[in-house]
Amino acid sequence: MLTDRTGGHAAQPEGSQAMTAEREGHADGLPVAEQWYDSRVVGEGLTVIWEPHVLPLLRANIWHLHTPGFNLVIDSGLGVASLRGCLPHLFEGDCAVVVTHAHLDHMGSAHEFEQCWAHSAEPLGAPHLGALRRGPLSEALGLELDGSPDELLIDARPHAEYDPSAYKLSPARVTRQLHDGDLIELPGRTLTVLHLPGHTAGSIALYEQEARSLFSGDVVYDLEPGEQLLDEMHGSEVDSYIASMQRLATLPVDMVYPGHGHSFDGTRLRELARDYVTSRTGGKI
Repeated sequence: MLTDRTGGHAAQPEGSQAMTAEREGHADGLPVAEQWYDSRVVGEGLTVIWEPHVLPLLRANIWHLHTPGFNLVIDSGLGVASLRGCLPHLFEGDCAVVVTHAHLDHMGSAHEFEQCWAHSAEPLGAPHLGALRRGPLSEALGLELDGSPDELLIDARPHAEYDPSAYKLSPARVTRQLHDGDLIELPGRTLTVLHLPGHTAGSIALYEQEARSLFSGDVVYDLEPGEQLLDEMHGSEVDSYIASMQRLATLPVDMVYPGHGHSFDGTRLRELARDYVTSRTGGKI
């Protein structure tokens, strides 16, 4: 779910270019962002959306699959700014959100969708506590985070009245429980649900066999030297993670669209999966 890297999409701004002047009277001194979301077309019918004013630790990818007559959104960001209010085209016609797991940076706007699909093991109806400051977030997730506990993890506010200290996750009503092997059939394309526990008990990925592509959530994303996948948080489980990565190491994939950072190819996926397994099993794959 979380990464402290400063990279990500090459086209992503770092949050300082699209702001108005700072509003007086706020102790946190945050300026107001002219727009909260940015996006880039990745391929035919596929767009990646992100929140440029969220620090890299919590800046997650929102994937939009547009097919004739249906909008499928994979994950929904922090919910600091309304996804429906800022990007209403995502909600046009038939639409649904798939939540890969119930961490704050992936389910923040899930409650705005009439159709919300997730694994039954993820507590979207009673989500874990969320916070926009490093210390409270560390405590809520059971994760050690370097840096000042008072540091805000956003560098702007979506509107002048927004109070970061009042941030909380809104419960989402799951209208379809997803299980391993379930098919999500869209006009012209089919996605298969893969239950890949370890990061959380109900973490899922979506696999498009025909395109040999994978929407991986936080099960796997690219790592910089010295980084590791997060498997020591509340709800994480190493043995399950090992099994999930062993499964991914043999999956026919050409492109991975992860929950954080940039996309990468199948060769890198297999490398990441095998590195994780060997690091957690003393060299045994």
